[in-house]
Amino acid sequence: MDQKLQILLDTVKKLIRRGAFPNLSKVVDKTHPADIAHLFRYLDLKDQRILFNLIEDIETAAYVLSEIDHSAGAQLLEQIEKERITEVLQEMPYDDAVDIIRNMPEELAEAILNSMQDEYSDEIEQLLAYDEDTAGGIMATEIFSLSEGLTVGQAIESLQQATDVEMVFYLYVTDDHGHLVGVLSLRQLLTVLPNTQLKEIMIRDVISVRTDMDQEEVAQLVAKYNILAIPVVDDGNKLMGIITVDDVIDVMRQEATEDIYKMAGASEEELLYGNKSFKIARLRLPWLITNLFGGVMTGYLMWQFRATLEQIIALISFIPVITGMGGNVGGQSATIVVRGFATGRFDSSTMRQVFFKEVRVGMIMGAVCGLTVGLVAYGWHHNPYLGLVVGLAMVTAMTVAASMGVLAPTFFKRFGVDPAIASSPFVQTANDITGILIYFGTATMFLSYLR
Repeated sequence: MDQKLQILLDTVKKLIRRGAFPNLSKVVDKTHPADIAHLFRYLDLKDQRILFNLIEDIETAAYVLSEIDHSAGAQLLEQIEKERITEVLQEMPYDDAVDIIRNMPEELAEAILNSMQDEYSDEIEQLLAYDEDTAGGIMATEIFSLSEGLTVGQAIESLQQATDVEMVFYLYVTDDHGHLVGVLSLRQLLTVLPNTQLKEIMIRDVISVRTDMDQEEVAQLVAKYNILAIPVVDDGNKLMGIITVDDVIDVMRQEATEDIYKMAGASEEELLYGNKSFKIARLRLPWLITNLFGGVMTGYLMWQFRATLEQIIALISFIPVITGMGGNVGGQSATIVVRGFATGRFDSSTMRQVFFKEVRVGMIMGAVCGLTVGLVAYGWHHNPYLGLVVGLAMVTAMTVAASMGVLAPTFFKRFGVDPAIASSPFVQTANDITGILIYFGTATMFLSYLR
């Protein structure tokens, strides 16, 4: 947080603590809505409610609410009077209002929809029919389109009269039945003769997405073609809405956050629990219990090789090295692949190439690390065969871990599961188990030389 916002936050907290609400109201009136929204991250629910209730202008309140995390926004609105909730939601873009309503308790959401004006509730219920992670779930339906039969002069006149619609530098052109047939820019519209028909100058090859396309794929398309917005159509190519680049940025941030949490075995839901330790622990425990059983399995495998350990006790020295390096290499490969899927750089057609590349990288790193740890083992225990065993096990374990780092997220991706899970702690435990098997298997093969 920069110094300006820190001073603002300290001022707001001080005024709330003192109950100086008239002064706080003046501060709110002079502050940009985006800055007000930023403050909500650092306030508890009680202070959020006080601050939000002091925003008298409904349009400003709607702006602030749209900038807050949707789950936190829904939680905040539960503390507000229903009449004010309805007023604020009706002032918001439909797609933002839908995101808030999705996170509300079902009874409250239904009550709010019933209290809304028909035109708002109908639009919102239409958007609620789409899955929240699809193009239909994040699109804005307040769009501006032009009929292909209009002239440029008529189009400009229509454009001047358009209000309260989601519009960027692209103008979408439809036929008489509302089907998307073309697109043109504002620059095109202003640089041709007024009597020119739109169908003569529009670009017919329009980049669009279906309502059921996953939001992550939508974000990849926008990034690939460097466009400011993308139209959403139904199965019959009828124009249903538009997704603008600010929505795409939110999607990218959301997807990246989800991946990071999954890779750490945590959940974004924790943010809603504040300092409620037991609820947060309950969210994290399933991952840790999985790791716990993985650790027990590793211990069980070591017990199965107890005869080897009893004869060559020096093998204990390098167990942490083998398992640790395998886990690190597997995590690196999995992270590269997960990121590749997220950005659209990797797909099923490139995974064979990626697999063999990561295997080669694993072998090279394994050879370097294996040679190093082998020399350490020889110098430490004065046994050349122990150095050979540790070195070979290191090369094999790191190569196998690199291949698993590619195969695990690819497997999950193919079966419709978020590949980020492949970088989570419980999958890395699999590398520990594999490393133990490789290490003690190699040691058992060379047992007669190690004695």
